[in-house]
Amino acid sequence: MNSEVWIWAEQRDGRLMGVSSEILGKACQLAEKLGVGVAAVLLGEKVEGLAKELIAYGAGKVYLVEDPLLRLYQSDLYTTVISELVKRHKPEILLLGATAVGMDLAPAVAARVDTGLTAHCVDLTIEEVKNKSLLVAAIPGFGGKIMVKIACPEKRPQMATVKAGMMEKPSKDEKRQGQIVREKFELKPAEMRARTLEMVEEKPVGIPLEEAETVVSVGWGVQSAANLNLAKEIAGLLRAAWAGTRPAVDRGWVPEEAMIGQSGKLVSPKLFISLGASGAMAYAVGFLKSKVVLAVDKNPDAPIFEMCDIGIVADLSKLLPPLAEEFKQAVS
Repeated sequence: MNSEVWIWAEQRDGRLMGVSSEILGKACQLAEKLGVGVAAVLLGEKVEGLAKELIAYGAGKVYLVEDPLLRLYQSDLYTTVISELVKRHKPEILLLGATAVGMDLAPAVAARVDTGLTAHCVDLTIEEVKNKSLLVAAIPGFGGKIMVKIACPEKRPQMATVKAGMMEKPSKDEKRQGQIVREKFELKPAEMRARTLEMVEEKPVGIPLEEAETVVSVGWGVQSAANLNLAKEIAGLLRAAWAGTRPAVDRGWVPEEAMIGQSGKLVSPKLFISLGASGAMAYAVGFLKSKVVLAVDKNPDAPIFEMCDIGIVADLSKLLPPLAEEFKQAVS
């Protein structure tokens, strides 16, 4: 057993994805608890510079596989290469980002190496379970009403995916030393059942959620078009990013890419304003790192009041009109 904690370092066009450095920071914490090393798996073409960046973020070792066929993400080849690396070196833990690519790759690798996978984790810890030090992954369960802890006691590696923004990004130290291990594979185009020809990233419309200092998020409790328009007006006055819950997305009030929560975006603005959302755990994990949370809901027993900094029990149809007027005067 190699007993290393691994991450898969996702890169696009020679640019390291932010979630990779975030999960690398968590991997370092887990490895320290276990008393083992930390390694990153990096695939691509001419990406040795990223290997050095990963070492600067804390990787003691980088398993580097370079090939022109790996320049873009190719599901079959990436699955084969990472699975073979796992079989060669037998890591204890393998973490991946829960990006669109990571969510395709992680289950394919888990199936290939015959292990379990816990997806969309909100926390990762090392705990003693039946006299074994195991990776324990926490995810919201049963409709977001409770936090479920999951462990994989027998199969290896223990695998988990984590969304961007859930873990703290580690500090970067350019003087940090590490080892780059070049791994060789004979890759052939014929091995690809489907081939990625191009990857296009859509630019967000308006203020990107991840960069916004203020976010206004609406839930099912908004109900009327009048309330929705007032909420949008308030967001505009505050120059805030517009977001919402799954029910708000389903009703067409908010685009899917602006959904907050376990299955959506994770944000950490200076001010998060939640309007008409009860605060199910699957939603709450998306904004818990905000500096200040202001919540409005007409149900005094709503879970969101247990996690907000400022709570207002009110009917939105009565609160939003004067609130909008106050904001108008404040910014005029």
